Amino acid sequence: MSDRSNTNYSERLHSLIPGGAHTYSRGDDQFPAIAPPVLARGKGAYVWDADGRRYLDYGMGLRAVTIGYADERINAAALRQMENGVNLTRASLIELEAAEKIVDLIPSAEMVKFAKNGSTVTSAAVKLARAYTDRRYVCFPREHPFFSFDDWFIGATNVKRGVPSEHASLSLMFDYGDVGSLEKLFDEHPGEIACVIMEPATTVGPCPKQCATAASVSTTCRFCPQHGRNFLVEARELAHRRGALFILDEMITGFRWHLRGAQTYFGVEPDLSTFGKAMANGYSVAALVGRREIMELGGIRSVGAERVFLISTTHGAEMPSLGAFIETVKIYREADVVGRLWRYGEQLFEGLGEVARRLGLGEHFQIDGSYIAMNYVTRDVEGAISLPMRTLFAQEMARRGILIPWLAVSLAHGDEELQLTLSVAEDALKVYRRALSEGWEKHLIGPPVKPVFRSHN
Repeated sequence: MSDRSNTNYSERLHSLIPGGAHTYSRGDDQFPAIAPPVLARGKGAYVWDADGRRYLDYGMGLRAVTIGYADERINAAALRQMENGVNLTRASLIELEAAEKIVDLIPSAEMVKFAKNGSTVTSAAVKLARAYTDRRYVCFPREHPFFSFDDWFIGATNVKRGVPSEHASLSLMFDYGDVGSLEKLFDEHPGEIACVIMEPATTVGPCPKQCATAASVSTTCRFCPQHGRNFLVEARELAHRRGALFILDEMITGFRWHLRGAQTYFGVEPDLSTFGKAMANGYSVAALVGRREIMELGGIRSVGAERVFLISTTHGAEMPSLGAFIETVKIYREADVVGRLWRYGEQLFEGLGEVARRLGLGEHFQIDGSYIAMNYVTRDVEGAISLPMRTLFAQEMARRGILIPWLAVSLAHGDEELQLTLSVAEDALKVYRRALSEGWEKHLIGPPVKPVFRSHN
């Protein structure tokens, strides 16, 4: 793709769409300058730009596509529901079937509300918690990157313009993995905290159930730095002792760590939880699930009860996405999707690490996290985390036909894709090694990527 066409697409996007995309993580400031500004289509583990150039993709629809782009079975299931009308005047049959499916699937789910995006369902969970407890404060980990575009979360970030300070003041942050920091918030706000909401895990997680219940844990678990403690269980027990609800945001971990949610993998049962992204292989559907006595606050059958106006969206139960969700679950079960994601992730994790070490870059380019939730960490010559070096690696991978803003894998990533990735990464890291001694400025085209949550452009 020529620089001229790149500029043209970027200018056209930014002239019409604030930020140039409908999710900030798709913006120009999140990718190297040579990355394609627009993509035309995707199939399997690959995407094509507007000029027809193919890229192996590790973005996978912002981690929403775990089976592969344009899967024929899932598309056919969605098409059947399109032919049934897409969106009807009353609740649809597929809406009922999808509700039964997710309640059967997720152990903590007794009722469900569907929506179209994660922000809607996480904000609905917070509203339910406030209604159920008659309290106002919300607690979440400062380390977790995103819960909602609504004021209760964004007001606690660096991008708080437009958020009333009184809204932001109701959000309290603690350190993930440090139950003492959470307990301190409860001590400082006695009887006022409605809920604790967090992701079960990012690249850092609690020890899984099998580790936490082991007879003896003599050393730190490889991916869980808490020596056998299960922080999720500790946080839930603390919240319940203090009269608050415990909420898990499984937008990313759900349908990736375990088919029944990371809550099953880690052995913890939340009061409410949220799902989306991979639950329908990229189709637009999200879900709030939880205990009946809490969810029923948004119902209409308790005569005389004060109402909670919960999720009410015209397209919340749009039929093609729910058909895609049901078919996605079938494929997960038939193809052992979760198991294959873990196995590919292990090969990629270990393979990239081995390439870096062989090139003498073990201290400067590292793979962090677990096999199912990994990240590449880039450091400069002095060992400090470096966004310019991260951009340079992504640039050199894109130059060779691989988009790698982060590391999200799918069922469509196989042996061929693994070998291609490791081969291309070796070439990219040779450029990275030169940049450590010569300076990244000599090798990087355009500006480094920037944090999404920053106060100024």
